Amino acid sequence: MLAVLRDTAYRRLFAAQIVALIGTGLLTVALGLLAYDLAGSNAGAVLGTALTIKMIAYVGLAPVINAVAAHWPKKRVLIGADLVRAAMALCLPFITDVWQIYVVIFLLQSASATFTPAFQSLIPTILKDERDYIRALSLSRLAYDMEAMVSPAVAALLLTLVSYNNLFIGTVGGFLFSALMVAVTVLPTASAAAGPVTSLWHRTTLGTRIFWRNRRLRSLLALNMVVAAPTALVLVNTVIYVRDVLHRPNTDLALALACFGVGSMIVALTAPRVLDRFGDRAVMLTGAALIPVALAGATALTVFGIGGAGWVLLLGLWFLLGAGNSTILTPSSRLLRDASNEETRPYVFTAQFSLSHACYLLTYPLAGWVGAAAGLGWAAAALTFIAMIGSAGAFLSWPRHPAAVPPKTESEERSDEQPAGAPVHSGP
Repeated sequence: MLAVLRDTAYRRLFAAQIVALIGTGLLTVALGLLAYDLAGSNAGAVLGTALTIKMIAYVGLAPVINAVAAHWPKKRVLIGADLVRAAMALCLPFITDVWQIYVVIFLLQSASATFTPAFQSLIPTILKDERDYIRALSLSRLAYDMEAMVSPAVAALLLTLVSYNNLFIGTVGGFLFSALMVAVTVLPTASAAAGPVTSLWHRTTLGTRIFWRNRRLRSLLALNMVVAAPTALVLVNTVIYVRDVLHRPNTDLALALACFGVGSMIVALTAPRVLDRFGDRAVMLTGAALIPVALAGATALTVFGIGGAGWVLLLGLWFLLGAGNSTILTPSSRLLRDASNEETRPYVFTAQFSLSHACYLLTYPLAGWVGAAAGLGWAAAALTFIAMIGSAGAFLSWPRHPAAVPPKTESEERSDEQPAGAPVHSGP
């Protein structure tokens, strides 16, 4: 798998991703402590609002920002987004009011909504070989899983030496390092035949329309909901399972979350060989079948408790949920790449970024609010039902033998929408 790092351009971009992810993890820890300092017992409400603002920026702004910056040099877009993120992180230690947190988080996450889809859409243009691209996807999945486990440990170590405000400096350093790595990387030049500049509305909605017309991408839309259900249950309610349902000590919370991460990492490590043998459809739909079953087990655990075996069952279920998520997330970028070309790829990746995060606007409230109002069992049951619907949609949408239709360019997409004789507008 590590052979893909021999490519200099990819190696530098992967290093940028790793360091920026660790910086983001430090930001998460420090932001929680800052919220507690400013709001005390209302810190949870502050963080919940900040998370909602983050999702709004991801869902609402990502397609618009990508449409505006579509014809800008990719390197400048990435460096500019990193510099904005660094500047916003640098503001956080000087915040004195809660409303300032919301403004800074909105601007920071808007920059992330610019950076992440642009970065992801760049990798297929660097790694043309199919095997290398699969390895890169596995490494990227591993990077996200490692960040979830390493960043809290690094933050805990640093907090024994410095105050939490200094963690924001680590975040700034991570974003600046990312900008430096992008700056020294030789990126592929865009195709000269970019076609006419289309309207802002056309560019904003292009990725979503490509999704809707492609059956495999429609299946990916359903799979996004399948992934969002267990992610919300694990991130929001693991502490409730550990403390209230199973009456375990606080230290077991980290172990339960680690099992979720380990399941995801094992699948990511084996993904290149498994995908070579079975293909995207079999692997991703296996995850779609596994997740509702594991969620049903989590629902049963809240209802029946299952005595002393409940703790072992929880660890096993969390492992399966992490593995199921990774079988869907790791190969998903291959579907986006195959459904696009160099001209439309940024729009398709941005649409996936926005649409996948929109699912969390449903599942996070279900996990949190339903759990608080009606009980954990009802929250787990609701998320199981959501995953079942998504899984059924994925199986029905994904054709067994899709026709080999080459992806259209942006200009061809535009001409398909124009009635005969209609003028073609240029500019925003």
